[in-house]
Amino acid sequence: MKEKTFRLFDHTADLGVEIFGGSREELFVHAALAVVELTTDPERIDPVLERRFSVEGLDLNDLFVNYLREVLYLVNGDGFLIREVTVEMEDSCRLRAKLRGEPFTPGKHRINKEIKAVTYHQVSVEKTAKGWKGRVIFDV
Repeated sequence: MKEKTFRLFDHTADLGVEIFGGSREELFVHAALAVVELTTDPERIDPVLERRFSVEGLDLNDLFVNYLREVLYLVNGDGFLIREVTVEMEDSCRLRAKLRGEPFTPGKHRINKEIKAVTYHQVSVEKTAKGWKGRVIFDV
């Protein structure tokens, strides 16, 4: 059975998500994959092309939001659906990401839910006894 990497929580008119990872890097990987899983069926995405980006934030929470905004831009702005993610943390305010996937293709891919934006409302990234947990609210 697949390990649960995120869960939804109730939030008025928006979509609240808690994401889990054994390390900070894994938390960020799972966050990107959660965006894709909420948007479309990841099993239908072939990892044939690669995209890379670097992102910075004022602190870990800001980095989390900025990272998710970059991921969301790839999905919504570029129509690039992500299947595999690698994250390298430079420090708590900078990271580099490598994402593999393919362009959205009507007939092959179906958009289940469109995430419009990543918000700062209730955003948090914290170390827990089991690893790392991130909390974010998406505008849908």
